[in-house]
Amino acid sequence: MTEIRVGVITSSDSCAAGTRKDTAGAALMSLCEERDWLVVGYHVCMDDSEALIASIAEVADVDRADVILTCGGTGFGPRDVAPEATTVACDRPAPGIAEHIRAESLRITPRAMLSRGTAALRGPVLVINLPGSEKAARECFGFVVDQLEHAVEMARGGGHD
Repeated sequence: MTEIRVGVITSSDSCAAGTRKDTAGAALMSLCEERDWLVVGYHVCMDDSEALIASIAEVADVDRADVILTCGGTGFGPRDVAPEATTVACDRPAPGIAEHIRAESLRITPRAMLSRGTAALRGPVLVINLPGSEKAARECFGFVVDQLEHAVEMARGGGHD
C-alpha cells in the first residue's frame, strides 16, 4: 500500500469568517484517516483566488502533500474561484478525474452539471476540487478514492503497470 500524505483546503467565506462550521473539510480528513493516510495540512481560506493559490502552494510545497482535496468554490457564484485558482497553482491538468466525478454525480443529482470543479498536478502533487457540502464532498471522494494510490505512484514516476 502506498503511503499518502493528504492536504485539505476549504474555500469558503463563511467558514473562514467563523460563521459556519467546515463539515466538508472535516469529513474529508476523517475519510482519509480511516484509510490510514496522513493528513499533513488543513487550511480554511476565503473564496479568493490569491488565498486559494497560496494555500495550495503551501500544502504542496511546505507540507509536502501527495494529494490536496479542496472543497467549495466550484459553482457558478461570483466568488466560486477554485477551478481557476487550481489551474493557476498547477502545471498540468488531470481532466479525467473531474469528468468522472461529474459523470457519477449526475447519477445522484442533475445539478452535478453545474459543478466547475477541476483536477490538476502541481509537480507530483494531485489537486482535486470537490464540492463544499459535506454530503457531496463525501460522495465525490468515494468516486475517486480507489484510484488515488495509483495516481500518487504515477505522479512519483512509477506505477505505470
